[in-house]
Amino acid sequence: MSSTMTPPTSMVAHAAETENVPAPVPVPASLDELVKLLHAELGTKGLACEGVNVDRVKALMSNYVSNEEDWRKYAHFDKNRYTRNLVDDGNGMFNLMILAWPETVGSAIHDHSGSHCIMKILDGELQETLYDWPDKVINETDHPSDSGVGSDNSDDDSKEKEKITPMNIKKETIMHRNECAYMSDQLGLHRVSNPLKTRGSLSLHLYTPPYETCKTFNERSSKARSSGKCVYYSSRGEKLESCPAYRTCSLTSDPYKQQ
Repeated sequence: MSSTMTPPTSMVAHAAETENVPAPVPVPASLDELVKLLHAELGTKGLACEGVNVDRVKALMSNYVSNEEDWRKYAHFDKNRYTRNLVDDGNGMFNLMILAWPETVGSAIHDHSGSHCIMKILDGELQETLYDWPDKVINETDHPSDSGVGSDNSDDDSKEKEKITPMNIKKETIMHRNECAYMSDQLGLHRVSNPLKTRGSLSLHLYTPPYETCKTFNERSSKARSSGKCVYYSSRGEKLESCPAYRTCSLTSDPYKQQ
């Protein structure tokens, strides 16, 4: 005759706890290995998808230790604006790129068109300035409707002036080599810039989902405009012929800096 032994309650609880313990976050030995691990972690999903642990993906990028041998071929600089250099186009739900920032150059204030971003500093330093969203997003081409009071639209001018409100800075952070940050539209708008006066900086960006256009904002008036298409300066280390189109994008430099 055989008998069935019921395991002690403590053993059952321990087994359940073990099943729920997440696997350790790997430490990528190289940028190429990081790319493979991101594919494995995200599969066919992006950061906003159910079941994806944003903190775990951020930890994965944080665990990669910047190595110039890995990213040297992506470090394409332009004189007066930052460049977007594609590393991997992901699974259709994310892409990975290296941004090269000349000394004192920064982006425009911008949103992320619903995308989520994890940014890691590879070399140098970057300053992130976080802004509140304006109470109402007004495009630069928008004008208040004619009130019908006076042919000179003086009432309209007054209303227009009331709407010109400087943007509010929430936070400023200096990020150093190997530090990571997360950004999404839910957190606000931001500008990223290289505060260093004598050298360039490099950063690694994971975007999910990828985006081609966004809105850029005038810090003094809070008004927005389309960035134009955000193109790559290089792809997998090779400079692209389309890179002159970079100069039509208002995201890769601050178009309001001299105003």
